[in-house]
Amino acid sequence: MKTTKIKSLTDRSLEHTKDSTILNIENNHALDIFGINNENLDFIEQKLPLKLFQKGNQLHIKGEKKFRNLLRNTIFQTLEEIKNKKIKLEYNLMQENIKMSLINESENIKKFAVAKTTKCDITGKSKNQNDYLEILQKKQIIFAVGPAGTGKTFLAVAAAVSQLLDGQFDRIILSRPAVEAGEKLGFLPGDLKEKVDPYLRPLYDSLNDLMPGDVVIRKMQSSEIEIAPLAFMRGRTLNNSFVILDEAQNATHTQIKMFLTRCGKNSRMVVTGDPSQTDLSKKSDSGLLKSIKILENIKEIEIIHFDRSDIVRDEMVTKIIEAYDNHDQHISDLFSTSE
Repeated sequence: MKTTKIKSLTDRSLEHTKDSTILNIENNHALDIFGINNENLDFIEQKLPLKLFQKGNQLHIKGEKKFRNLLRNTIFQTLEEIKNKKIKLEYNLMQENIKMSLINESENIKKFAVAKTTKCDITGKSKNQNDYLEILQKKQIIFAVGPAGTGKTFLAVAAAVSQLLDGQFDRIILSRPAVEAGEKLGFLPGDLKEKVDPYLRPLYDSLNDLMPGDVVIRKMQSSEIEIAPLAFMRGRTLNNSFVILDEAQNATHTQIKMFLTRCGKNSRMVVTGDPSQTDLSKKSDSGLLKSIKILENIKEIEIIHFDRSDIVRDEMVTKIIEAYDNHDQHISDLFSTSE
């Protein structure tokens, strides 16, 4: 991707790409900007929907352009103030300037949706993620589709935990198709929990990231949190519940229909999945995209599409997904040409 360099007022180079900025900080001011153990970067990520990476004296900024510009201008302002004062400050100037920038720009910045949990407050790291968190507070049924690492499941679980703790719902129900076992669990050793736990482990991981382990255990014992394979949803009516179906690309059209028709009074349902990663023997058996097509005109149902720009895992994940997408497109083009 082509980049252009822009000279700043402070004679530091700035590189722009479509969705990222690289800012070079002089070594003698790196600590002022990054903070001790990168505390300022952590602070900024809490306040702005940006993803920050420090590499030497470089700051890599990923996110929506207006927020990247806000941070860039705040950094330039901070460096100018440090240069002019020529004294050691008794307070964190970078963090104070970020706070002031948010106040000064408050009329132009949309208030971020926040999922409050017992461990931390969760905000989105991209426009799509912020929109998603807002939708998770309003709509009754939400479909979230996109590649791995875009926060589809984690943000849904965070919203569920937040709304459970806030008293909006009586329980959280998390479900996945146990497709790797063909949902024929009787042949596996152990009781029901031991049979299905390996397939549901990612959902436990998300919960443990948001709540202390002992709290998760207590809420599962009291049935405030339930984790179960999709097959166990049949025949139930789920009232006053926040219900999430994860990895829905591994569910058939009939199974997704069964899941959605479990929705009861004062309930919210979220369906997440990546159509490119189905584990079904025939990809055509996946009901995710078919269900979206059938339901897309119902106003109470919201559909949000994530893409590679929303990936918040290690940058390597983005590169891997991009490489596979390019390979798949190349194979598809070869078949098209041969026809």
